[in-house]
Amino acid sequence: MLTLSYLRERRNSVISSLAKRGLDVTEQVDKILSLDSSRRGIQKELDSVLAESNILSRKIGELMREGKREEAEVVKSETSGLKEKTVSLRDKMNALENEVHELLSYLPNTPGDLVVAGKSEEDNELIASWGEKKDLGKNNKPHWVIAKEKDIIDFDLGSKVTGAGFPFYKGKGAKLQRGLIRFFLDYADEAGYTEYIPPLMINADSGFGTGQLPDKEGQMYHMPVDDLYMIPTAEVPLTNIYRDTMLNASELPIKLCGYTPCFRREAGSYGKDVRGLNRLHQFDKVEIVQIQHPDKSHETLDSMVDHVKGLLEALELPYRIIRLCAGDMGFTAAMTYDFEVWSAAQERWLEVSSVSNFETFQSNRLKCRFKGTDGKNQLVHTLNGSALALPRIVAALLENHQDEKGVNIPKALVPFVGFESI
Repeated sequence: MLTLSYLRERRNSVISSLAKRGLDVTEQVDKILSLDSSRRGIQKELDSVLAESNILSRKIGELMREGKREEAEVVKSETSGLKEKTVSLRDKMNALENEVHELLSYLPNTPGDLVVAGKSEEDNELIASWGEKKDLGKNNKPHWVIAKEKDIIDFDLGSKVTGAGFPFYKGKGAKLQRGLIRFFLDYADEAGYTEYIPPLMINADSGFGTGQLPDKEGQMYHMPVDDLYMIPTAEVPLTNIYRDTMLNASELPIKLCGYTPCFRREAGSYGKDVRGLNRLHQFDKVEIVQIQHPDKSHETLDSMVDHVKGLLEALELPYRIIRLCAGDMGFTAAMTYDFEVWSAAQERWLEVSSVSNFETFQSNRLKCRFKGTDGKNQLVHTLNGSALALPRIVAALLENHQDEKGVNIPKALVPFVGFESI
């Protein structure tokens, strides 16, 4: 969430920056600033009333000490009116603060300077690519065919037990999942990330803290009896560890990682985008998160991009890196890099990771600050990345490494799965 001070100081800049997302927020910004101006006017009046009340209270004390009880009672009658005025002013101020907070919570993050204007994926920038697309020839089978032939993933059984988008992994399919998770977690451990096993459900405060609420409530599974949400990604519980926390500069950066199942309703998805493992309602993912000093978050973003590069190259999967345009970025992000791997049988690119810098947008919602060397309190910067999401990685592994005998496991992964081929 943008801070009020930032909005006051950079009104034109915020409006111009959010125009890159294809949004005209002039009316919304001006309403926020107008309400804030009214709130500050009431605050000034309240401070004056409280100051007058303090003066009268001291006067009452002096009169009582001098034995002038009747005069003290007269002054007391004046303070009762001031108390009523104080309550009224505080109520008005609270109402304005709540309205400002509500309006601010619907303003998305401002895109970084490197982020280009645009409305959709067609406006995204290709930053880099690695590997060669394979020509599979007669061995060109999509992953859902391979999964059925090798009896490693059962989509029909998942539909029977739960519904579409909840597959069963079995035999070497289950071992492949488990091995990939171990591989990703060990790689994060070597990079200095502390592993957590977080809860799979969150409360509304946590959803608000990382920006899923009120932006994405329709995409999350909600349990209204307990008012809890199934997590869409481990980013949410991991980042919320530091909600309402004051850190010291010496503690930064904080590097967290965690494996969790993730749950997304994916409302409105259809067609080829949901075939096989392309889009699931429940899937496994390893997430990396950093809490960083504002001066170092951009170089940290680059290091997290390099982290994902290392994983994909070890898996021998051709990939490309896309810097998202402003209109294609998530609500909370200031800058996002997407990684896409080549699906050899489907002959298209599949997104497998997003790495984002949120700058102070999440930390303002979380109230996560640090005390700098100058003794002043500042908001931290938060970053996160998928490292990696498993479904499309499995799809790409099955398709890109297939031959007439089956599927070959990349050498780096063999120690983690315990077999060289399927």
